[in-house]
Amino acid sequence: MFELGKDHEDFRTVVREFATEAVEPHVAQWDREHHFPADLVPRMGELGLFGLVVPEEYGGSLEDADGGAFTSLCIAIEELGRVDQSIGITLSAGVGLGINPILTYGDEEQKARFLPDLVAGRALAGFGLTEPDAGSDAGATRTKAVLEDGQWVVDGAKAFITNSGTDITSVVTVTARTGTDAEGRPEISAIMIPSGTPGFTVEPAYDKLGWNISDTHGLSFSGCRVPEGNLLGEQGHGFRQFLKTLDDGRIAISALALGLITRMREEAIRYASTRTAFGKPIGVNQGVSFPIADLAVMEENARLVTYRAAWLKDEHEAGRRSVAEVKQAAAVAKLYTSEAAVSATRIATQVFGGNGFMEEYPVARFYRDAKILEIGEGTSEVQRMVIAKGLGLPTA
Repeated sequence: MFELGKDHEDFRTVVREFATEAVEPHVAQWDREHHFPADLVPRMGELGLFGLVVPEEYGGSLEDADGGAFTSLCIAIEELGRVDQSIGITLSAGVGLGINPILTYGDEEQKARFLPDLVAGRALAGFGLTEPDAGSDAGATRTKAVLEDGQWVVDGAKAFITNSGTDITSVVTVTARTGTDAEGRPEISAIMIPSGTPGFTVEPAYDKLGWNISDTHGLSFSGCRVPEGNLLGEQGHGFRQFLKTLDDGRIAISALALGLITRMREEAIRYASTRTAFGKPIGVNQGVSFPIADLAVMEENARLVTYRAAWLKDEHEAGRRSVAEVKQAAAVAKLYTSEAAVSATRIATQVFGGNGFMEEYPVARFYRDAKILEIGEGTSEVQRMVIAKGLGLPTA
């Protein structure tokens, strides 16, 4: 049904080798220094990672809808996330939140202007949805855009925006109120704001618990003017567009979480097999081996729900599955894998004992990185709401 074929597994090998050789040796230092390695992004572009779901006419590698392109993207995110979660989310957000909205809703001029550089890794793009006073309630957007003399004048602020302040960030798409509908509700649209636009300020980078290598900033807009043609998609459809974008992003986060769980299982086995206590490897003790067995179960379940959701997404692109099926599978995968990832880091850190609390061991970094998986792209509580609605339960 959704078994990965030889082409997908061969691709996994290529990405794993890249992650092992180009990322693994540097991540500890990058994490300590909170350094975003912008020079790594073009190398990821050369490998084709940003163009997996993009048609060839814009520099991507997508030839047809039956090639399992989204599954390939999830494999790449999983393998990068197995080495470092920040690098994994750079790819995930770069495609899902940067490229995908432009590819899906942009006109030909917008696509031709931005996609080639984004696909090649010469540039990154972000998407500003979350606001300081509007997290899960994204429909409560306060950022406003008023059309004046053929230009959108944008005022407001966004929070926690990935890939928004790098030296190679070319554009950030933001949701903003552009009026009210017939029933008096806020009309939300998506507007592209190129980097360097006057009135567009990238705030200092956040001091985060984890994802220290990832680029994350708050954004503010004060009298920020962009051409009327920077509207992405139809006016008033921005919120609806982004809800669709989130479904894909949730599957990508599942792949990121799966990479983390796999790494925790590998690290725990390695440590339990070599660390001795009372003259024996600690892995002989059931108090150690049983939790590691639980890690293997988590990994297996996470792999199944992630790649089932990715398969459904590919099937939807080929016209064989509905949006509702993808939405439900994405929420299930994101909920399970993100919560399992947090548990996996706790288990692995416990296996390592005191050493698990030391930054010289990767489990400490992954422990810090795991928590955000339960929050980004929709919290666990939001996923439960989506699943419950998908089950047909009554909603308010």
